[in-house]
Amino acid sequence: DVQLQASGGGLVQPGGSLKLSCAASGFTFDDYAIAWFRQAPGKEREAISCISSSGESTYYADSVKGRFTISRDNAKNTVYLQMNSLKPDDTAVYYCAAGSGGTQLRLYDFWGQGTQVTVSS
Repeated sequence: DVQLQASGGGLVQPGGSLKLSCAASGFTFDDYAIAWFRQAPGKEREAISCISSSGESTYYADSVKGRFTISRDNAKNTVYLQMNSLKPDDTAVYYCAAGSGGTQLRLYDFWGQGTQVTVSS
């Protein structure tokens, strides 16, 4: 039973911070790249960040570069997304996914249920 459980979302004011977690089970965690995607209302799901299986390589979309940091703890089968300087445009459901890496949805085999992030004053 493969599971990716995203958590840590919530309501935050502009300029604030949140740290999302993605807890994985049911597969060989350190064989997979892990990505964070987000989907805002009326928008397509988009890749925000990705981390390689070893944690040595990372990717960030231009929209979040310099504000978000992805990391993983393979001993805990967990990936994190530290989000700072949050903007209203960051409001979305955030999903974690496991796969071969990259920004294309088709490259990911397993998906979490998502966690809502709302940035509003």
